[in-house]
Amino acid sequence: MQKTKDLEPCKFYHIYTRGNNSESVFVSQESYLYFLQLYRKYVAPFVHTYCYCLLPNHVHFLIQVKEAEALLKRSEQNQEFIPVSLQRQWGHLLNAFTKAMNIRYGRVDSLFQKRFRRKEVTSEAYFTRLIFYIHFNPQHHGLIQDFKDWPYSSYHSLLSKKTTNLERDTVLEWFGDREHMERFHREDADFRTISPLIEEDEL
Repeated sequence: MQKTKDLEPCKFYHIYTRGNNSESVFVSQESYLYFLQLYRKYVAPFVHTYCYCLLPNHVHFLIQVKEAEALLKRSEQNQEFIPVSLQRQWGHLLNAFTKAMNIRYGRVDSLFQKRFRRKEVTSEAYFTRLIFYIHFNPQHHGLIQDFKDWPYSSYHSLLSKKTTNLERDTVLEWFGDREHMERFHREDADFRTISPLIEEDEL
């Protein structure tokens, strides 16, 4: 089997994965919040997180891997700093979530597809429209009439002034300011220009 290339320092990625056979992986508010808790533990320390959206059977994140010097963690054996594989950290996140949900609901099977997917974000247009696409996803898939009412995305956190681990200032500055970001989303920004890059995200 061909080994998957690890996520590279300083690069931007659209990360996404879905449940096995497109089945639901989130069945309660508790499960959504627990997934984010695990994300903060296993992945967030090593990336810049720009936006995310959790849906019943799949997730989306827009991240930038931190510089190589920041991709270190303490070894459980001797407390020395060792290099971090983000590929492995995502695996720890998904495995920990699966184990907890299996125990909670008496399951035995894997929840997610074997590997999470990634696409490198290499253009400004992709970055801009991807933020909208990720936030718009619940409406795109017919889960809700207005994506702004979906509680499990970064949309409101980016517009809020409350403390957040998201790269809020960078995102708002990217759009100009808070008002321009909100307007970009409100005007139903067209993501057809990046459709070749997101077609595999479909349910």
